[in-house]
Parts: sequence; structure tokens; C-alpha cells
Amino acid sequence: MEQNTTWQIVAKARDPKRPTSQTLIKYIFKNFYELHGDRSFADDKSIIGGIAIYEGIPVTVIGIEKGMSTEERIRRNFGMPHPEGYRKVQRLMKQAEKFNRPVITIIDTPGAYPGIGAEERGQGQAIAESLKLMAGLKVPIIACILGEGGSGGALALGIGDQIAMFENSIYSILSPEGFASILYKDSSRAIEAAEIMKLTSKDLFNDGFIDEILLEGPGLEVNETIGFNNYKKFLSKALKNLDKRSIDKILQKRYEKFRKMGSYQILEEKEGN
Repeated sequence: MEQNTTWQIVAKARDPKRPTSQTLIKYIFKNFYELHGDRSFADDKSIIGGIAIYEGIPVTVIGIEKGMSTEERIRRNFGMPHPEGYRKVQRLMKQAEKFNRPVITIIDTPGAYPGIGAEERGQGQAIAESLKLMAGLKVPIIACILGEGGSGGALALGIGDQIAMFENSIYSILSPEGFASILYKDSSRAIEAAEIMKLTSKDLFNDGFIDEILLEGPGLEVNETIGFNNYKKFLSKALKNLDKRSIDKILQKRYEKFRKMGSYQILEEKEGN
């Protein structure tokens, strides 16, 4: 089989036919019960979250939702959360910790919404608070990148004890177009930028940033069954492995995991200079 180029993988991650978080949730969690609102401002439709039972275990499930139809994409803000979306995430995670439920996150976003209203309501602070909360959350966290994993908007759900990426998903500090605009002063060079960004599942697995690549077969946009069944296997294995560890051990490993990522990034920047 011919290997996809980086830009082909970017295109697959963004494919409008690619299933979204709600499709994956319906496939995996037959009894998902959605919860709404941040108890402060509004219910952000780009974040879906709630409780479910998975293999007899109560879990909290949180996903970033792009929507499938044009109307739904508009209602979901194309998967770009506002601050109230991240505050909803925080509310659900605190609830999960209170009732000792593992947290399962599904990431699919080009990034947090950059609009004026979002900035006025504290977008940066909301993302930072989510990162801080997840770093010390006293329950297991299992994260998965389904399609796009863009910038801090994705990382705000990505501090996981086990992290998987679907084969044709991407995970990066910003979009290739944004990277090209900064590096080359020309967004049309996005294809060139994507090649050096190391944003594919293979890149991130080889660098130790993720724990597993979920093979898709013909691609999720063609048939989601193979990929979704592989996610199910990953989830079952991750829950079983994390259940064997004490919460102190989980937190220590989580700390070491992300300190290592930060150290790698600093080293890479020094070598680049």
C-alpha cells in the first residue's frame, strides 16, 4: 500500500466525511447521557460531555464536536470551543474526580475560537485552568485525537495518562497554514510547512508523545468500523492498565510524561538554533 504524504494525512484529518466525536461516542458508549452548561455563562455546543458505562465501569466522556452537516457545523462553531466550553470541561472533570470516574477525552478541533467575545470572556485563562486541572486530576485520563488536534484548544483536553491518535489524524501547535504564515510569511506554503512540523501520528509516536496509533483500514471517512474497533481495544487496555496503579503512581507518571515532552521541545529548539 502506498504511504500517504503528510499533506494527504492533513486532508484526511479535515475530510468533511470523517466521523466526528459524537459518532465515535455513539459507537462505543451505548448509554451515554449528555450533561450541559458551564454553570456560569452558556452551554458551548462545540463541547459534548457526560457520563456512560463502559465494560461495567462508570466513566466521564468529553469530546470536541465539529458537526457533520453545514447547519450543525455552524451550531457547533466548527469545533472551536469558547471559554464556556472549557469551563464545561472543567466542571465535568471535577465531577468525575468527586465520583472517582475515569475521564475519556476525544479531540477534534482546529483550535480554540479566537474571536473578540471569547477573548473578553477569558479564553487563555480557561485553557490554562483546564491544563492545570488535568495535570493534577486524581482519576485516570485517557485521551484520543480523532481528526485535528490544533494548538492549546486541543491540548486543553490532551493531558492524558494514555494518549492515542487515529492513523490519519494530526496534532500540532497550530495549523500548517498558520505555521507557514509565521515561518515563510506566506500561508500558501502550507504543504511545505506540514512536512517539517512532525504533526502526524507516526511522528508523534516515534517521538514518544503518544502511546498508540489506531489503524483505520481504508480510512474513517470511508468506513469507520476498523478504526473504531481499534479504539475500543485501546480503551479497554488503557482502563485495565491504569486500574492496576494507585492514584499517586498515576499522577507521578503523568507528571513525568509531560515534563519529558517539555524537555524534548526545549532541546529541539536549542538544536534548531
